[in-house]
Amino acid sequence: MNIDGKELDLSWKMFSNIPSVIHYHFKEGNMNWPYIVFFTIVHATAFLGLCRLQHCSNETLLFAWALWPVSGFGVTAGAHRLWAHRTYEAHFLFRLWLMLSNSIAYQGSTYSWAINHRIHHQYAETNADPHNSSRGFFYSHIGWLLLKKHPDRLEAEKKLDASDLWEDPLVRVQHMCDPWYAFYIVFFFPGQVAYYGWGENYWNGVLVAGCLRYCIVLHCTFLVNSAAHLWGDRPYDPKSVAGDNPVVNAFTGGEGWHNWHHKYPFDYACSEFGVTSQFNPSKVYIDTMAALGLVWGRKRATSAWQ
Repeated sequence: MNIDGKELDLSWKMFSNIPSVIHYHFKEGNMNWPYIVFFTIVHATAFLGLCRLQHCSNETLLFAWALWPVSGFGVTAGAHRLWAHRTYEAHFLFRLWLMLSNSIAYQGSTYSWAINHRIHHQYAETNADPHNSSRGFFYSHIGWLLLKKHPDRLEAEKKLDASDLWEDPLVRVQHMCDPWYAFYIVFFFPGQVAYYGWGENYWNGVLVAGCLRYCIVLHCTFLVNSAAHLWGDRPYDPKSVAGDNPVVNAFTGGEGWHNWHHKYPFDYACSEFGVTSQFNPSKVYIDTMAALGLVWGRKRATSAWQ
């Protein structure tokens, strides 16, 4: 691949040449050092959490497990299906809950997450795509966060209209408090719940329900950008790189039917069929809120069925 006039192999084979890739970007001054430090800490503390598993109470383990779908839905039903694509409308109370859930999953603020995702759909597999999968698994999975933004991406951000996101007070407040509020609710809040709730060792709560759980959810989400853009069936749009990947779908609660999603991004289900045919907890979650009167205006790609 040609980057700024220089040839560089960034195919999926980059697992074997990661050192040379790092050396290239280091020499060019493209490294995003704040994120490199952050993700180093994330993975180091997640490893410590893994070592503390056997010392945790059952309540803490159950709490950590429960935070997986809670925080995951903040991304799938919240940042993705509600705010990035506007596939449905939601009551303030449900939006508040989704904002808090999204904060526990912290992948940047909802505002920045939705902007990145809109650019991804508009400029898929180009240099403007934040996690351009044509540059390989590692890059599309996490490498894109370790490098400075490509000039094409910066130009795309200038052209994008995100006024609808900023008009939502919940999105605006969360973004204004980013990242310090998120750091607290991701890492330290779970420790406080475990400590005051059932007398768990504070650091067990922080490292297991906070750090380890966070790192796992993070990589599950990243699989949509990497694995689901490299491997999977493409029945709806054979020209699209995005594929329907059941394995990714299982880890992300319904985000793996990715070929359908890229063909019909306005569909709130992100899949063609119902939940009896396609595993999709995020759709069930949204449908349940609709039954409670907290969600309405759900959009579906019904024209495709005709």
